Amino acid sequence: MRHAPALPGSGHAAAKTPGWSGSLCDVSFGPGAIPGATGTPGEIDYRLARRSLISEYKKGRLAQHEVCDAHPELVRNARECSEPSRILCPICEAAKLVLVTYVFGPRLPASGRCITSKDEMRKLAARPGEFACYVVEVCPDCAWNHLARTFVLTPARTA
Repeated sequence: MRHAPALPGSGHAAAKTPGWSGSLCDVSFGPGAIPGATGTPGEIDYRLARRSLISEYKKGRLAQHEVCDAHPELVRNARECSEPSRILCPICEAAKLVLVTYVFGPRLPASGRCITSKDEMRKLAARPGEFACYVVEVCPDCAWNHLARTFVLTPARTA
């Protein structure tokens, strides 16, 4: 039967762990505490969920009509006011994905605002208030879409 190691500071051999002073104050839960973690505080990246969904599709557990279900307005925004990317659509593998950014916040429509340029994003960032941004990857050809990331827009951050 194995026993759990003793807590540091308890007088047992495990208490001599290098770099451990015996206080929970030494434990860091910030982004820098995770090796390889990058990103901006407050940003949520959905790459793992994306990878899982694509894997399920490629294994045949999801049909194309189940993953290529973008709302017609999202597809229109993808064609008219998006930012191109170099990433090939993982579903149809025929077109490059585009990024569509929506912003929600004070004095904006309840349905949000589709951002058409970085200049427009800078102007919004200069306004008072906190704005929530959602970046969606969209394939204009097959209508595949996936939320890529979310972040809070502040004057110091413009995408």
